[in-house]
Amino acid sequence: MSQVCEICGKKSIKAAKISFSHKQNTHRQLPNLQTVKAKINGSVKTIKVCTSCIKAGKFEKA
Repeated sequence: MSQVCEICGKKSIKAAKISFSHKQNTHRQLPNLQTVKAKINGSVKTIKVCTSCIKAGKFEKA
């Protein structure tokens, strides 16, 4: 399963955890994705959408 928003294309990024001794460990920061039912071209589909797109109302809820 890919962690990509189907509306805006937001995906995971690389980030560094920095310890007290300044050792850097890279890890992934995932977007906050929710599965919602949306109307796309007149049909109802279940899609993964980030919470910023949900709050902005960038799609029509079913």
